[in-house]
Amino acid sequence: MRRYLTPVIVLTLLGFVFGVLYRHFVDAADEQTLGYYLRSCIHGAALALSAWAVQLYFTSRRSAWVRRWPLAVELIIRSVAMAVVIAAVAITLEVILYGYGRGLGGEVELYWLIDGLPKIIAVSFVLSIIIGIAYELTRLIGIRLLFDVFLGRYRRPIREERVLLFLDLAGSTTLAERMGELRVQDLLTRFFYDIDQAIVAHGGEVHAYVGDEVIVTWPVTAKPQRAYVDCFFAIQDRIAALAGQYSKEFGLVPEFRAGIHAGPVVISECGDSRRQIAYFGDTVNVAARLQAHCKEAGRPLLVSGELFRLLPKGNDLVVDPLGPTRLRGRAAPIEIFALARPAHHA
Repeated sequence: MRRYLTPVIVLTLLGFVFGVLYRHFVDAADEQTLGYYLRSCIHGAALALSAWAVQLYFTSRRSAWVRRWPLAVELIIRSVAMAVVIAAVAITLEVILYGYGRGLGGEVELYWLIDGLPKIIAVSFVLSIIIGIAYELTRLIGIRLLFDVFLGRYRRPIREERVLLFLDLAGSTTLAERMGELRVQDLLTRFFYDIDQAIVAHGGEVHAYVGDEVIVTWPVTAKPQRAYVDCFFAIQDRIAALAGQYSKEFGLVPEFRAGIHAGPVVISECGDSRRQIAYFGDTVNVAARLQAHCKEAGRPLLVSGELFRLLPKGNDLVVDPLGPTRLRGRAAPIEIFALARPAHHA
């Protein structure tokens, strides 16, 4: 519920602003009183929140049927659905908020149905398309990264302290031979969708999907925190909760491994015809090698000494120091720890 609190507050405020502007620039001058402005604020907030509710539906698993269509068709379906919902909410609120002169629940005035309602539906339809396009951009790039791109933050290479989590599906090559590549891709698509909520809830940002691997990143903060490793455990819990669905649909429950490392990363925009934010540096290589070393070590989660030092002291993690280890393709050894939760959390 906490993840929805900020959008609700922001959309409510935006609805208030839209209601005030609509009342000021569209409605008659004799209706620009405090009472009418308050009603317009309520109207605007309700319309904004109902539009967001429609958007939430079309981004949930229940709307998987519409995502099988091309994006243009999906945007049109979303916009039509949003216009219908907004029309219903607008008419209902018109009766409740403005029916006082005709008795609560009185008939909606004809002039509003002919003049006001079509304007609201037209504006909502156009805005829903714009919002849909903006939402797809954030899904492709990420909202924080999109904001940084607009500000030109990475036009020139910048060095930042970052935590990188590399997580991949175990045995994907064998699965591809057994299930076929298309079926395994269905599994990966479902897996990446299901773990996204755990990543977002722990403040992570998906940097990239590479084959059967997802790369998640966090900025290093001054205050120690467990979000980096708790994200992995939350993914474990999420997949465990969906184990029955995976077994029924795919005949297996996904197994995965992860490596987490922290250190300086050089971040920069790359390319011309297709711009991309790329991460460079030894930190990226070490995180990838840690993830690959999980199979050899027989552990689902390995972290570097640099990452381990960022965790709060006195936590309830089960820590198994593996000592200085020379990872494949790297001459200098690094300190590695295998982390797990106590048995009562498993």
